[in-house]
Amino acid sequence: MPTVSRFFGIAVQMFWREHAPPHFHALYGEHEALIDIRTLEVIRGRLPKRALDLVIEWAIEHREELLENWSLCQSKQPPKQISPLE
Repeated sequence: MPTVSRFFGIAVQMFWREHAPPHFHALYGEHEALIDIRTLEVIRGRLPKRALDLVIEWAIEHREELLENWSLCQSKQPPKQISPLE
């Protein structure tokens, strides 16, 4: 599972053989959520509110990079690293 970014104890991962819609995985401790890149809605799972707020803030800033990484993963190429939330 390629980790594309880490910030405040949150790991953001993207996988090569994923299903639509375009999404990423956010992991925080024992919690995990799949988040739709286009709508920024949680598809499955959950995160604590503060962690989810940070992930959404980060995803808004990096939506184009996330979509580019989704395309790379669909082509079975490794995703690029994305700057963390500061």
